[in-house]
Amino acid sequence: MRKTLSTLILVFTSTFASFAQNGEPLPLDPSVRKGTLPNGLTYYIRANKIPEKRAELYLVNKVGSILEDENQRGLAHFVEHMAFNGTRDFPKNTLIDYLQKAGVKFGADINAYTSFDETVYQLPIPTDTLAVFERGFDMLLNWAGFISFDPEEVNAERGVILEESRQRGKNAQERIQQQALPILFNNSRYAERIPIGKEDILKSFTVETIKKFYKDWYRPDLQAIIAVGDFDADQVERWIKEKFTVLKNPAQPRPRVKYEVGDHAETFAKVITDKEFPYTVAQVVYKSKTTPITTAAGFREQIRTELFNTMMAARIQEATRKPETPYFFAQNAISPFLAGLQAYLSITVAKNGQLDKAVTAVLEENERIRRFGFTQTELDRAKKDLLTQRESAFKERDKTKSAAYVAAYQGNFLTGTAVPGSEYVYNFYKKTVPEIQLKEVNELINTFDQKKNRVVLVQAPSKDSAGLPSQQQLLDWVNTDLSYVKAYEDQSTNEPLLATIPTGTKVTGTKAFSAIGAELITLGNGVRVWLKPTDFKNDEVRFSSYSFGGTSVVDEKKLPSILMAANIMGQSGVGKFDPTVLGKMLTGKNVSVSAYVSEISEGVSGIATPADIETALQLVYLYYTAPRKDTTAFRTAIAETKYMLQNRALDPTAVFSDTLEAIMSGYHPRRTNPTMQMLDKVSLDEVVDMYKDRFADASDAVFVFVGNFDKAKLLPLLEKYIGGLPATNRKESFSNLGIRPLPGAVKKTVYKGQDDKSAVELIFNGPWKWSPANNLRLSALTEIINIKMVERLREKEEGVYSPSVSESYSKLPEQRFTLSISFTCDPKNVDRLIEAALDEIRKIKKDGPSATDLQKFKAEERRAHEVRVKENGYWLNYLLQQSRNGEPVEEMNNYLTELEQLTPAVLKQTAQLLNEQQLIKAVLMPEKK
Repeated sequence: MRKTLSTLILVFTSTFASFAQNGEPLPLDPSVRKGTLPNGLTYYIRANKIPEKRAELYLVNKVGSILEDENQRGLAHFVEHMAFNGTRDFPKNTLIDYLQKAGVKFGADINAYTSFDETVYQLPIPTDTLAVFERGFDMLLNWAGFISFDPEEVNAERGVILEESRQRGKNAQERIQQQALPILFNNSRYAERIPIGKEDILKSFTVETIKKFYKDWYRPDLQAIIAVGDFDADQVERWIKEKFTVLKNPAQPRPRVKYEVGDHAETFAKVITDKEFPYTVAQVVYKSKTTPITTAAGFREQIRTELFNTMMAARIQEATRKPETPYFFAQNAISPFLAGLQAYLSITVAKNGQLDKAVTAVLEENERIRRFGFTQTELDRAKKDLLTQRESAFKERDKTKSAAYVAAYQGNFLTGTAVPGSEYVYNFYKKTVPEIQLKEVNELINTFDQKKNRVVLVQAPSKDSAGLPSQQQLLDWVNTDLSYVKAYEDQSTNEPLLATIPTGTKVTGTKAFSAIGAELITLGNGVRVWLKPTDFKNDEVRFSSYSFGGTSVVDEKKLPSILMAANIMGQSGVGKFDPTVLGKMLTGKNVSVSAYVSEISEGVSGIATPADIETALQLVYLYYTAPRKDTTAFRTAIAETKYMLQNRALDPTAVFSDTLEAIMSGYHPRRTNPTMQMLDKVSLDEVVDMYKDRFADASDAVFVFVGNFDKAKLLPLLEKYIGGLPATNRKESFSNLGIRPLPGAVKKTVYKGQDDKSAVELIFNGPWKWSPANNLRLSALTEIINIKMVERLREKEEGVYSPSVSESYSKLPEQRFTLSISFTCDPKNVDRLIEAALDEIRKIKKDGPSATDLQKFKAEERRAHEVRVKENGYWLNYLLQQSRNGEPVEEMNNYLTELEQLTPAVLKQTAQLLNEQQLIKAVLMPEKK
């Protein structure tokens, strides 16, 4: 099982000779240049080569919604919006226009966010043109101190903000949150200062009110500039010193108050229901104080917490696999909270009618640790996994993307969390992890008071209200005497994954494709394998495979079984090892392998370090030759599916999504959700038999391997394990089932939901002529339409927050395309906004796109292409696609040439495919009252 590195602080740098003593501050990463200007502004500068010719520029403000006055609720977030609507040097929308022409995409690249305690602006920008790069710092400066707040622009943005509130909220989750936050935050200021704000204030505040917030809080002593990228650090520091010294603090600055969530001696409990909420979820939250990691002692405490969470997660995962377990999902973990707090969270999604048992079950795991602790073998595995993660992260220190460093420096500025650097971190882990004793990890659970600062919440569908506990019953559940729990028994094995290593078959043919640095080999059993060695990552190999067939060749009566087969078999383990034992066997290995069955193919995919590639290949071999029949995994999968289906109709977005799927498949039975009756007929024997049939013959399979592998070492392993896969040469292909959207113009309105909120989908579709040039033209047209939708629906009509335009095209099982425009809006504006969207389409069809919009697409696409061709994932998907479609793999070398050949006239021609006589208009409207 591959362990994620996303939780690791990626702070890589050079060597430290010694460690800080327990009470001493941790050192600062010497590869980052940290400074403070005379006006108090902090800056962080780090030169980093990945990705090349790029930099990440951030403006970080210790300013968020928590600082709003009562008449400013929502204005911290509103300021963030206004930063993109006119500043001193970039009036109105010229900033976005300039960046788009430089290849920076609004929303995907340039963006910002506002939370309770900070507002952060992010600007990825090219560095190969010095003038453009320097201009990026001018933009940060303008955001920091020179936003215009043009009254006309402020009033225009009110509608956009309200639509953002509508898009992100006005649903069951928001309604539940409104009831839960006052309890979680103990009626503190945090419960009152949700960043989106209050609708009445957003509609009515004066320009002077928002200016006052900006003048009070956007000041250099509360701001930091972070610059990480492929640049000259000395030049960047000169720019920061030259440009940002003009910022001034107020003569009498308002104190930046540090707000807190107060303690409460009693346990707060509440049951919250909503008619549209589809699950029954219980949370027990234990809040406690925490401090930023600034010393070696604090660093050691973090490691202790990581070990605790790793072992507890393994316990919960093992319990979840037991048939008698009363929940589908559970989690016990120590997590960051807010306002200087951390929380120990016990969360569970209960099975039908078993909420009391589910809550008790997760609390039993806490009590089991409290009474008996973890075992030494559990700790040994957790330590091994943690050190493996750190070693893998350390190996990637020179291949780390600039964006990964930013979060660490941002944390240092906002909370004071130390940034000591990769070698210090890696060596600290190597020294400290072996020293941590079982007793001190076991004691960690006692740092969370059982009743003080405890909150118990249940969230459930309103239809289940009769079976839900009262507040007192809920308190009784969490106060139940659990002294009956028994100690955990750790079971593992020392057996090898494979008792007998396959003989395999040798390479029978090789063909080089030097233009892309790849080659195709053929093994004796017929399997073809693409190999593309790269140095994009130091410790990563990605792979995937396909063979034609999939669910398309399965009898429709057996469809539910084959659709669930890969999931069930993936949760069943392999060979004679159940999932729990298998997970323990893979301790210390960075490897993940899974099987899939899609509509037209089946195969496996995975990721591993070079050191663990043989283990990955052994797992591939076992998924083909020794799938495991597991009754518990089968029953759990069926129960989970039924649970999701029974309440799916409560969720308006799910109902709308299912309706769209039905329309887009012409109501084909193979694209509809299974019914309860269908699931009742699924048998484990049939699932296993059908899975085995799909993987019985690998002779027509194609594998792709991309990453940092040594071909001389990999080839013998491929011959052994991939060459050893079964080959019956049955010459199977897929079936074209004729699944396509309903013909003609389709209008469908779904009435579902209680909120004043609509969703719109406009979907053009039709036959397609697959070619690299045509595919690129459709992608270009899509992005240009996206630009027009933002300009028209968001900026001019002020009726949408974030319209989305996407395209898809396929060659198999038949050549077809779709182009979709989607947005949420006020129900009363649906018709007007649909007409506005179609008006923009008609203009493009009549006149073609503007040269300016095409220039923006070309600039964005050139920049994106430069980055993606140096990523393993891109090459894996590209080689799979080209092979599957029978297309030449060298095509991508012509991509930039084809990009430059795009013209407005060519795209105008492509736009003629957008036929309103073949347009699907689907709208989700609130239920009629």
